[in-house]
Amino acid sequence: MTEITPETWPEPPIAGTEAAAVIGALERQRATLAWKCSGLDSAGMRATVGASTITLGGLLKHLAHVEDSHFARLWLGSDVGAPWDTVDWESVPDWDYRSAAEDTPEQLLALWRESVSRSRAIVDTALSAGDLGRLGAYTTRDGEHPNLRRILLDLIEEYARHAGHADLIRESVDGLTGEDPDFG
Repeated sequence: MTEITPETWPEPPIAGTEAAAVIGALERQRATLAWKCSGLDSAGMRATVGASTITLGGLLKHLAHVEDSHFARLWLGSDVGAPWDTVDWESVPDWDYRSAAEDTPEQLLALWRESVSRSRAIVDTALSAGDLGRLGAYTTRDGEHPNLRRILLDLIEEYARHAGHADLIRESVDGLTGEDPDFG
């Protein structure tokens, strides 16, 4: 992860286009997750809180899968690529969470960053041809297609939900708390 500074910390625009606001909110959630997972060894990535089995490593791998699956399936209308395409999701529906314990922190962060990079490229291409109202390739049972806005808002919701998990887990590892890094 690049060093977090006030200049590199993403902040949604106070006034800007709808696309800039939505993407800014998503980038802030992504940065929060990256911050909560930064600087940890394997034990830190495998820590849990209470009865939950969720780990920071599992969250990174899960969100990498969410990034790839949302854009492949919903936007492009294609199958999800590696490593997700080799998983028997029917028999191991939480494979992303479980298998993260086999990966190093560096592998998990790289997998997540690569997925985010692919998502950003897809969004950039989509926005260069239109706005957030552009429709994805996926068709629901009712014949509807999700627009880019809906896909991005779903990702914001997914990250926001898991940022709360990351807060609790990271605090239990080394006491790191807060909504944003302390640039003090």
